[in-house]
Amino acid sequence: MAAPSRDDMDSEQRRRRKHGMLKMYYGLDDEAGKEATTDPIDIDGAHFDPDVYLARLMREKRLTELVDREVDMVKQIRSLDSDMQTLVYENYNKFISATDTIRKMKTDFKKMEEEMDRLATNMDAITDFSAKISGTLQDRREQITKLSSVHMLLKKLQFLFELPARLKKCIEMKAYSQAVRYYVKARAVLLQYQHMTSFHGIQQDCNEIVNDLRMILREQFSNRESSAKQLAESVDLLLQLKEPPDELCDEFLSHAKEKLDEDLAEIASQVDPALVGTQQPDSTAAMEGTDETRPAEKLMRNIPMDILEFIDSSCNSFLSNISLLIASYKELFVDRQATDSQEQEKLVEVAHAKLAEFVNSRMQQYFTHVDERIKTEKSTVDNSLLVRALDRFYRRLLATDRLVPQLKIIERASAIIAQCGHERALFYFDGLKRHFSECMTDIRQTLCAPRIAGKKDKPDMVDLLNTTTTSVVEQLKVILTNLKAFIASDITFSQTPYFRGPFCQDDVREGLLVAFFRHMYSASRDLCDGVGEKGSTTAPALILVLSRLLLDFESTTISQLLVLTDELFPIDNRRSLTQTSVLCAEAQSAAQTLLNHYVKVQGLQISQMLRKSVETRDWLNTIEPRTVRAVMKRVVEDITTIDSQVGALYEEGIRKAHSSDSSRRALSYSVSKQQQQRMQRSYASSSNFDTSLMSNIQKLFSERIEIFSSVEFSKVSILTGIVKISLKTFLECIRLRTFGRYGLQQIQVDTHYLNLYLWRFVSDEKLVHFLLDEVVGSALHRCLDAVLMETSIVEVICDRG
Repeated sequence: MAAPSRDDMDSEQRRRRKHGMLKMYYGLDDEAGKEATTDPIDIDGAHFDPDVYLARLMREKRLTELVDREVDMVKQIRSLDSDMQTLVYENYNKFISATDTIRKMKTDFKKMEEEMDRLATNMDAITDFSAKISGTLQDRREQITKLSSVHMLLKKLQFLFELPARLKKCIEMKAYSQAVRYYVKARAVLLQYQHMTSFHGIQQDCNEIVNDLRMILREQFSNRESSAKQLAESVDLLLQLKEPPDELCDEFLSHAKEKLDEDLAEIASQVDPALVGTQQPDSTAAMEGTDETRPAEKLMRNIPMDILEFIDSSCNSFLSNISLLIASYKELFVDRQATDSQEQEKLVEVAHAKLAEFVNSRMQQYFTHVDERIKTEKSTVDNSLLVRALDRFYRRLLATDRLVPQLKIIERASAIIAQCGHERALFYFDGLKRHFSECMTDIRQTLCAPRIAGKKDKPDMVDLLNTTTTSVVEQLKVILTNLKAFIASDITFSQTPYFRGPFCQDDVREGLLVAFFRHMYSASRDLCDGVGEKGSTTAPALILVLSRLLLDFESTTISQLLVLTDELFPIDNRRSLTQTSVLCAEAQSAAQTLLNHYVKVQGLQISQMLRKSVETRDWLNTIEPRTVRAVMKRVVEDITTIDSQVGALYEEGIRKAHSSDSSRRALSYSVSKQQQQRMQRSYASSSNFDTSLMSNIQKLFSERIEIFSSVEFSKVSILTGIVKISLKTFLECIRLRTFGRYGLQQIQVDTHYLNLYLWRFVSDEKLVHFLLDEVVGSALHRCLDAVLMETSIVEVICDRG
C-alpha cells in the first residue's frame, strides 16, 4: 500500500481543523477534555481500526449476530446522515448572512478610510488658515479690543438713557415682567453712579416709574379675582423690586384667611346648625329683606348631614383650599430662587415660620370641628359609614401633611381617629353592660311572673340559662364584627401600627371583651349585697342562674370568645395581655361567691321560718302532739323546690353510701332509745353533775361540722350547705327556749319528720341524724318534765302527717 503524499496530509489536517472549529462553535468540544482512548475497536474513538474491528466481530459473533449488527450500523449511519443534513440546512442561512456581513464590512471600511483621509486634509487646511488669520491680526488685536469695549459701553449708556421711556412703554403694554427685568438690570449701575448729575436724574425718573409699578402689582396681588398665575407673577416681581418678604407673606396669608374662615364657619354650622344664625347678614341681603327665602334656607341648613357627606364637604372646601394655599405659598416664597444665598435663607426662614403659624391655627380649628362632629356619631350602631368617613379624612390629610410635614398634621388626625375607635369600643362596652343588666332583669321578671291559674308550671332554669348565654355571646359576636370594620384591609389608617396595635389590644380585647367579663363578675357579686331584702323572693334563683352562667363561661365560653377576638383582631405583642387562665380563675371565683351566697340566703330563709316557729310558740303549755307542725312540712317543701332548681343546673355530685329504709327506721328507733337512756342518766345524776357539762364532753368526741363552709359545684353539696344552716339555726333557737313535756314531744315528732325526708338531699345522712339528735338533746336539757314519746307513736304521727 502506497504511503500518503504530503498534499494529502495537509488536506487532512485542514479538514480536521475545520471540524474542530465546528465542534467548538456548537459546543461539542466538551468531550475534548475526556481521556482519549487508544482502543482500535472503539468505533467512536480517534484510533479506530476497521480491519481489527471487523476481524474481531468475525471471530466472536455468529452469523445472526453479524446480520443484526449490520442492520444496527446501517440505522446509525442513516441517522447520522439525517442529522448532518439537518445541521447543514439549519446553518445555511447563517453562513450566507455571515458571508454578506463580511463583504459589507470590507466595503464600509474602504469608505471609512476615504472619509478619514478627507477629514485629515480639511483639518490641516483649517489649521493653516487659522495661523494666517492670527498672523494678519497680530498688530490690530489691541485696537480691536479697545473699540469693542467702547462700543459695549456706549450701548449700556444708550440703554440707561432710554430706560425711563422703556419702563413707561412696558407698563402701558402691561409687560410688567419686562419692565422689572430692565430695572433690575440697571439698578446696580444707577446706584453706583447716582452722584453724577445725569445718572441721578435717570435714577429719579426710574424710581417714580417703579413706584407706580409697585402700586399696580400690589393692586393685582390684593385682587381676589386674580388667578394663581397672576398672584405668582405679582409676588415674584415685588420680591425682585426688593419689597419686604415678611410683608408680602402677611398680605398673602391675610387674603387667604378670609376664604378659609368662611370654610371653617360653614363647617361649624354643619356641626351645630344653631351657629348658622350667629353670622351677620351682608348688606345686600339686609337691604333686600328676603324674608321669604330665609325659612327655606334655615330648613335646608337644619337638615342633618351624615358623617361621610360632612367629611366630603369639608375636604372639598377647606382642605382643598388650604392645600392649594400651601402649595402656592411655598412656590412663591419658599421655593423661589434668589441670587443672594443669604437673602434666600432669610426669606425661607421667615416664610416657613409664618406659614406654620397660619396653617397650624386653621388646622386646629378644623380638627376641633371634625372631632365634635365625630363625637355626635357615638350613638350610631353601624360603623361602616363612620369608618369610610374616617378613611377618607385620613387619606385627604396625607396629601396635606406632605406639604408641611413639620406640622405633623397626620399625627393629629391619627389621634382623632384613634380616639374615635376608643370611644366606639367604650360605647359598645356600655351597651354590653346594659344588655347584661337587661338579661338579669329578664331572668328576674320570668321568675316573678304570675303563674296561670290551674297550672303548676314553673320557669325552666335551663332555658333561662341557655337564653341568657346565647344572648350575651351573640351580642358580643355582633359587636366584634362591627368593630372589625376599623381594621379592614381596604382602610388606609388601619394599616398603620400606631392605630392597629392599640385598637386591637387596648380598645377591643382588653377594653371591651376583658372589661366586660370582669363587669359580669362585679355585677354578679353586687347582687349578693341586695338579696334577702323584703320583696326580693326570686333573687336567690337569679343568683343560682348567674353562678351557673359564670361557671359555663369559665369552662368554654371565655376561651372561645378570646380565640375569636384574636382571630378577628390579631395582636403582635401578646406579653401584656390578660391571660385566659386569669379570666377563667376570676369567673370561677365569682361563681363560687354567688353559689356560697345562694346557699347562705336559702339557708337563712328556711332558718327564718324555723326561728319564728320556735320563738312564737309557748312550749311550756303545749298540748299533746297529734300531728307534725305545718312549718316542718313547709321546710321539706321548700328544700324540695330548691333541689329541683339546683338539679336543673348542676350535676348530682358525690354522695356517701346510704343505708336502707329499714335500717334507717331502726336507726331512728335506736336514737330515740339512746335519747331516753341519756335523759334518764342525766336526770338521775343531776344532783352530782351539770348536764350541760356532760353534753359538752360528749361533743368533744363527735365530728366537728363547719356550717358556713364553701360549697362545691354540685347539687348535693349545695343542698347539704342549706340543710346545715337550717338545722344549725333550729338547734340554736331550741337552746334559747324552755320546754314542757308535750313541747319536748312535739320537738321529737318534728325532728323525726325532718329526719325521714332531709337525708335525701345531703351528701352524708349521718349529718342530718347528728344535728337532729342535737336538737332533741338540747330540748331534753331544757325540759322541765322530760318524758319522751314512744317511738312507735312518733312514727305513726309522722306517717300520718
